[in-house]
Formats: sequence, structure tokens, C-alpha cells
Amino acid sequence: MIKILVAGFPGSMAKKTVEMVNDSDSFQLVGIFNPALKTTNPSDYDLANNVAIFNNFDKINVNADVWIDFTVPTAVFNNAKFAINHGIHPVIGTSGMSDEQQNELVKLAKQTGVGGILAPNFGISAVLLMKFAKEAAKYMPHAEIIEMHHADKLDAPSGTALSTAKMIAQARGSVDESKSEESVPGVRGGDYKGVRIHSVRLPGYIAHEQVLFGSTGEALTIRQDSFDRQSFMGGVKLAVPAAAKAKELIVGLENIL
Repeated sequence: MIKILVAGFPGSMAKKTVEMVNDSDSFQLVGIFNPALKTTNPSDYDLANNVAIFNNFDKINVNADVWIDFTVPTAVFNNAKFAINHGIHPVIGTSGMSDEQQNELVKLAKQTGVGGILAPNFGISAVLLMKFAKEAAKYMPHAEIIEMHHADKLDAPSGTALSTAKMIAQARGSVDESKSEESVPGVRGGDYKGVRIHSVRLPGYIAHEQVLFGSTGEALTIRQDSFDRQSFMGGVKLAVPAAAKAKELIVGLENIL
């Protein structure tokens, strides 16, 4: 039985995670953490009495194997560092960390032997999109990314879009960029090593991404859509046992599939 602490409850993704953990015969929910929680009474959140509720790092004292993090960009780095330093293997689904922060966690996990998994997306369709985009970039190096998310998403671009851009840039090498001049500043989107990223934030969306490739006389579009947050739970369920035995921080769900 893998004992789990979920950070970010009662956020939407953390709620889904708690439901998944409670429905699994292999996992046990032992705690939740969120500094915004007003009380530490589990019944106030419709949780079992044996689930510990924490709203302060200093009070966290629970025998947990895995820390699942669906919080906010400003909190995830410190959360993950706390978990690793306390022997709890992190499964990180929160995006928005800098490359420097990610590299520091990779180094810390290797030093302590407390590994885990950091994934920009736990949806299988998103993982496949990134894999396909990396392959396509070898043959069609001119590419742009459009990512669309719900209006409450705090970071832009999404972690998935940024990871996709990194994979494309790595696979294709250098290309001649478009020479279009912006009459409206920013209209060409963000620029990651020549890969343009356009972020859409609108009500009604959940998580969607398309990668557009263009070449002489032809084009290729790869798109994935997540219509329900439940779609991410399959990936989280796969990540937990892999994280619990990891000695290093694994970056990308594709590395355990």
C-alpha cells in the first residue's frame, strides 16, 4: 500500500487526485496540504477521520511515501524541495517552475536518493502529442504552437507547450525564422528558440494544444484535447508507483510508459 499526501486540495486537480487515491486498492490517502485551508478537521472536507490536514509546513508530520502536487507555480518548487528533503517522493503536476528550479530539484533528488516524477502533463494524449511533434520536427522544422486552457490557469505558456517547444527545438536544429514585423506588440506570440507559442485563456476550455508544421506546399497539424480533468488521472495513477521507487527525478511521463 502506497501512502499518499496530496498538496493543493481542494483545487480541481487535487480533488480529482483524492478521488482517484480513494478509489484505488493500492493507494492510501494519509494527508492533504494547503496553506489556504482554514481548519484541520477532515470532516470539514468530507474526508476520512484518519486523513491528516495540514496548512503549515512546520506541522507536517505524517508517514507518506508519495507527495502529489497540484498547487500553483509560486508554491510548487518549495513544496517539492520540502518533500524530497523529508524523504517523500514527489509526483509534480504543477507547471510554472523555471529551468533553474527544475535543475536544482533534479540535483537534490540525486543527492538524497529520493526520486520522483515531474510531468508537464499526465494526459496520455498530451504525452503522445509531444512525442509525435518531436519526430515531425526532424522533417518539418518550421513549427508554431497554440495552447488553449481555462481562464483560471495561472501560468502561460503551459508546461506542456513549453516542453513541446523544447523538444521541437532540440530535434530540428536551427531554422530561418519568419521576418514578419509586429504592428501589434506580441501578436506573434512568445518565442522559445524560434518556436512561437500562442497562449489562449478562455472560459469553457480545459486543456488543449495544437502544433502546426509548415513546409513547401504542405502542412501538418497535431492536436490533442482534454475535455475533462479525469483524463489526467490515468497518468497520475501510473506515476505514483514509479515515483515511490525512483532514486532520481524523472522528467516526463513518457519515460515510464
